[in-house]
Amino acid sequence: MWIADSLATIKTPTSVALGNFDGIHRGHRQVIQPIFSEILGRNSLDEATMAASTAQPLATVVSFCPHPQEFFTGQRRLLLTPLAEKIHYLKAIGVEQFVLLPFDQYLACLNPQEFVEKILIQRLQVKQISIGQDFRFGQKRAGTAADLQAIATQYHIPVTIAPLHTCEGERISSSAIRHNLEQGNVPQANLLLGRPFTLLGQVVQGQQLGRTIGFPTANLQVPEEKFLPRQGVYSVWVQVGGLEEDTRLPGVMNIGNRPTVNGIQQTIEVHLLDWSGDLYGQTLAVSLDSFLRSEQKFASLDDLKAQIAQDSQVARSRLR
Repeated sequence: MWIADSLATIKTPTSVALGNFDGIHRGHRQVIQPIFSEILGRNSLDEATMAASTAQPLATVVSFCPHPQEFFTGQRRLLLTPLAEKIHYLKAIGVEQFVLLPFDQYLACLNPQEFVEKILIQRLQVKQISIGQDFRFGQKRAGTAADLQAIATQYHIPVTIAPLHTCEGERISSSAIRHNLEQGNVPQANLLLGRPFTLLGQVVQGQQLGRTIGFPTANLQVPEEKFLPRQGVYSVWVQVGGLEEDTRLPGVMNIGNRPTVNGIQQTIEVHLLDWSGDLYGQTLAVSLDSFLRSEQKFASLDDLKAQIAQDSQVARSRLR
């Protein structure tokens, strides 16, 4: 997958899905799906026809950095899928190009007509566009999905508008996924995502307290902009080496401040069940299975040790 982080490095022509796509959830994938029609047609051509044909549009996802809301408010926005994760998931579904448009004053000041003409037509040489029903664009978010369709029609460019999708009566959205994770409702969050919510990070040096009580843990450092679920203990699946690895190991994860030892800073600690080895410096992809309990303060390390043993047993039964 080609990654372009400026207007100057985009490969053209393109078939474009437009949006922020934080999470690459089931609703987002419905928006992205129409851009693959060109790929299917291209793959059906023989080599001679391909050689004689003009350049085929690349299946391209166009997003913005920083998030427009972050640009206007000046406040950092926590993400379900920071850049490394988003790239992985887009590549996995077959996207050929990911364009990360720098959202700056120039882009913010373009009215809807100018955005289509200057960005989509002149820069991206777009041949097909796909957007969600609630997509807004242009200065002060003045442009609607219907506006984009009307403007693009002037240039004979087809626009697909994906309807809003629901699952078990709940709208599939990044906000709904965040809400469920904040409540510890992991199964519902995973259902809306269409895959387990995952923390991707590197194992760094911790206080090594777990080793002293017989439960060594990996201290996971994730990107600062990563959205974290409710504090507490989770049953998890762990891929040592990152998202590309096929092997999954069962584990228990704690997100919190470790009140039993008077911790101050929030940490993410992962204990792999029935496994031992050195994980320092390794990349872990930790996928949430279920929320087990809230974090709590214990009267002693022995009490903490007993609770971790119980958590491990519950997690082991959940992860069979």
